[in-house]
Amino acid sequence: MTAAKTSLDFAREMDQSDPLWHFRERFIFPQHKDREVVYFTGNSLGLQPKSARKFIEEELDAWAKFGVEGHFDAPRPWFAYHEFLTNKTARLVGAKPNEVVVTHSLTTNLHLQMVSFYRPTKQRFRILCEQKAFPSDMYTLESQARFHGFDPDEAVIEVAPRSGEHLIRNEDILAKIDELGDSLALVLFGGVNYYTGQLFDMPAIVKSGHKVGAIVGFDLAHAAGNIVLQLHDWEVDFAAWCTYKYLNSGPGGAGGMFIHEKHAANTSLVRFAGWWGHDKSERFKMEKGFRAMPTAEGWQLSNAPVMAMAIHLASLEIFDEAGMKNLAAKSRKLTAYLEEIILDISKRNSQRCRLEIITPKEEKFRGAQLSILIHGKGKAVFTALSEQGVVADWREPNVIRIAPVPLYNSFEDVYRFGQCLENAVSNGS
Repeated sequence: MTAAKTSLDFAREMDQSDPLWHFRERFIFPQHKDREVVYFTGNSLGLQPKSARKFIEEELDAWAKFGVEGHFDAPRPWFAYHEFLTNKTARLVGAKPNEVVVTHSLTTNLHLQMVSFYRPTKQRFRILCEQKAFPSDMYTLESQARFHGFDPDEAVIEVAPRSGEHLIRNEDILAKIDELGDSLALVLFGGVNYYTGQLFDMPAIVKSGHKVGAIVGFDLAHAAGNIVLQLHDWEVDFAAWCTYKYLNSGPGGAGGMFIHEKHAANTSLVRFAGWWGHDKSERFKMEKGFRAMPTAEGWQLSNAPVMAMAIHLASLEIFDEAGMKNLAAKSRKLTAYLEEIILDISKRNSQRCRLEIITPKEEKFRGAQLSILIHGKGKAVFTALSEQGVVADWREPNVIRIAPVPLYNSFEDVYRFGQCLENAVSNGS
């Protein structure tokens, strides 16, 4: 890496030529010693959009003015609030509007979807996932297998990295799908693995899963708002995601759900029902007999959590303006710059502390996250980073996850991180 690239001037020049630079000003950064932190944990909780307060206050004003009548008389009527999110969400994940809905939370949505799409038989009952999936996914799969009377150790199959490797090879995933064949009921992977940052080849997994007659779904918690998705065109059967990570919609924000229209239109699919999934033209008649809407809305249970959705709407408006393809293009440059700086520091400090990036090097297999395996000093490096105003994420036993989010992070942030990392590796005990 050239000395010019490690300079502050280079980072600032990159920022000046960045067409998305101005979006940074629309977010609130925590402070450390009267300076903005280097915030690299948008893969855990995104920053607050400055517009979030305005959107919430508008709903508080409507509540004060209209009381219960705000369901129909508010400027954005609450009874249909989720509909204000639909088109923007569809554009974000590459779907048709009838295939998406914002509702509930991520794990709740996965369970609700598995009611419809995990329908095991004595012959076809196995579920395939990645090893070291996010714990909530593992618990979901284990409990669903038990609910249907199967031993999770027999029903839930994991694809693991090969010995001595950190990443799962795509050919091993496809081979395992082919091996399981007609015993495979469901493939459920994280689109981007939370630990390594590996982006899986979702179109290939879908094609392979469908070839053996399995349903294919994805947990997109670390993919939505991070990478360009084309869920409809890839023929994904279903997917779910949270909105508080890359989508900046606040802690515990409402989750998103995708169901391909070939399933969403099938109102006879088995599901757990609630009144907000009922035919909305007759919802308020309050009669017996559930009739599902022929869209992803048919998986809703309850009415919209308006305050949470107001923050999400504020964030989606920013995403709509920026455009996912533009964000992905910046992300590739930002992450590559961060990678260069980390490798340069590791090379110069190899005797003190070796830094190994376990996220794929190929851009097509990663998004805005790098996971650094710390050899030598462990958590001392993370602690030293925190003391210098870097907000990163520690994962046992010795991994630091960092995410330069293109919507609000800058090349100067990356430069500053490099300075802090150099100090942490050189001076950390």
